[in-house]
Formats: sequence, structure tokens, C-alpha cells
Amino acid sequence: MSEISANGGGPPVQKLSLVVSEQAVVEGATEILKVIRPDWCRDNVRFKLFTDGITNKLVGCFKQPSEGADTAGTPEPEDVVLIRVYGNKTDLLIDRRKETENIQLLHRHGYAPALYATFANGLAYQYVPGVTLTPDTCQDDAVWPLVARRMAQMHRVQPDGPANPQPDLPAKLDQFLRLVPDRFTDPHKDERYKRARTVWKVFPSVAQLRDEFEELYGRLLATDSPVVFCHNDLLLGNVIYDERRARVTFIDYEYAGPNHQAFDIGNHFTEFAGIDEIDYGRYPTPEFQRRWLHAYLQEYDKGAPVTDGAVQRLYVQVNQYALASHFLWSIWALIQAEHSTIDFDFVQFGATRFLEYRQRKDMFLALRCDDD
Repeated sequence: MSEISANGGGPPVQKLSLVVSEQAVVEGATEILKVIRPDWCRDNVRFKLFTDGITNKLVGCFKQPSEGADTAGTPEPEDVVLIRVYGNKTDLLIDRRKETENIQLLHRHGYAPALYATFANGLAYQYVPGVTLTPDTCQDDAVWPLVARRMAQMHRVQPDGPANPQPDLPAKLDQFLRLVPDRFTDPHKDERYKRARTVWKVFPSVAQLRDEFEELYGRLLATDSPVVFCHNDLLLGNVIYDERRARVTFIDYEYAGPNHQAFDIGNHFTEFAGIDEIDYGRYPTPEFQRRWLHAYLQEYDKGAPVTDGAVQRLYVQVNQYALASHFLWSIWALIQAEHSTIDFDFVQFGATRFLEYRQRKDMFLALRCDDD
């Protein structure tokens, strides 16, 4: 066991050599707790497997009061640790060292949970009370302004490194395209992929995908969306809403890094459709988007007057970068279909997102600012 840099003046983050099996998450969590919470009695720990994610396995470890403690009704846990086990082969897609740095950076700003430990294939970190968003709650008037303001705050964070960093989007897309398999090991998945290409007319060749993205990205660069520190994967399950404190917290910074401001917002809007039962009829209306973007700009510009022109400009950028979000995650899904052990139809997910990209492309690229 070793230690890595501390959480903004807090205790050092422990680095463990343990490997946790995806098929024995609770058993692995128990071993991790022996190191990072040695005072916990195993008999007083309750484990809860969370099922929101489609990439990683997540278990909550709740320390319950000891027997005989003076509690009334259902006792509140005294302490909670979350342990996330990375999905199979996700290290092909994600820079885990950078992820750890991102969590610590944002924790120093009060925007991310504290990191307790890393292990060979995962993290242990602070539990954040609340519930993940749903396709209904993400448009609730008590919730969405909190998300808009928190995203604006995160976008103002200045990480260590170059003063003018390059956006992650083109390099990440190139990385994903290099990892798309020629054929799938699972014959059933391979057949469905071929059917998606021939019958549904999605997923052209990798060379064609590369050419199409280069053309799209050239159009997007012309919108001049600034490069800021982005979450880059703000699906609804990565937003925790604490109603009692009127607060939201973003989690899972696997893909965080410098990127176009409009990509982060547009990506979040595409996630309003949900994951298990995707419905792009839930994509936010222009009226809702403009209210959301107005709240975002008020926070991002530190209270300066927000003009209708500024909102319209960001509205155009966001919807056009939403196309890049669909494109990126459709390619990601093909890689997950080959490697993930999680029970999820990644081929269908990827096809759905690519079809939505195709359906929205002309309409979104035709959007113009009022002064254009």
C-alpha cells in the first residue's frame, strides 16, 4: 500500500494493490474497508449495489450504529463509503491517473466528493446524499437551475497545465475509432452489428466515420465555442440531487478534461432522453433550453447582464455540439459491446444514438444566431 497526493489538505489518498472481481464486488469492498476503515465492524456494515450505471459496478458501504446504540426508528448510517469497480477493459478508453487528478481538483473547489483510495481496478470515495436525476426530474424547476449553475461553476475551474489546452473531443473520437473492432467476438453481437449496418443503414466504415466527423467538427469549430474544464459525461445518473440542501453534485469524472463549453451542455441535454428506455421526444424544447442557458450564463459571467443574443448564440452552439455527443457515444458503444461484461444492449444503444445524430444533423446545423 502507498499514498498519493491529498484531497486539498485532507488525509492522503491510499493506493491499494487489490483487484476486485466484477462478480464479487461486495467481497472485494469488504477487503478495501479493512484498510481504509479498519475500525468498522463487519457485522455493522450494510452493502447496497447500485444499478444506475452501464459502465462500472458501484457498491455503497453503510456503517450502521452498533447494537444497543440509542436510535429511534430506522437508524441513519454513521458513515458511508462508495466503491466503484471499473468495467472490463475500460482502461482502453479512460486515463485513470487523470481521472484521479480531476476528482481531487474538483474536490478542492467543493464540486466533487472526497477520494479515499484507489485500487487496481477502481476507486473508493465519499458518499453524497441524494438521488440521481431521472428524465422527469431533470426538467423540474427546483432542479435544473442548480445543474445549470453548477456546470457554469465547474466550467470556470482552472486546472493545472497549459494555459490554452486543446479540446479533448477530436483526440477522444480518434481514440475510439481506433478501438472499434473489425468484428465482434460474440457471434450474436456480430450479427446484430452487421444488421445495423446493412438494414438500419447506420455505422458506415471506420474510414467513412472518420471523414464524416472531420467534416462535422470543421462546422462546429466555426461556432467558436470556448474550451473550458468539462465533465464530458453528464448523464442523469451522474447528477446527485439533495432536495433537503437544494444542492446538486456531479460524480464520475472519468472523461473530464478541457473541451468545448457547448459540448458539455449539449451532451447533458441529449441525456434527457434516458438510457434504459431512450425517448428523444424528451430532448429539451427551445424554450426550456433558453431558460436553462440564461441561468447558466448568469453564473458563468458572474452576474453580468445576459442578453438575448448571448443566449441565442449559446443555444446554436449547444445544439450543434449535441450532434458530436451522439457521434462520440455511438462509437463508444461499439467498443463497450465488445468488452463490457455488464448486461446491456450496447449495439442497440449505439445504433439509436447514431440514428438520432443523422435525424437531427441538418436541422441543427441550419440553426443561426440572430446576427448571422
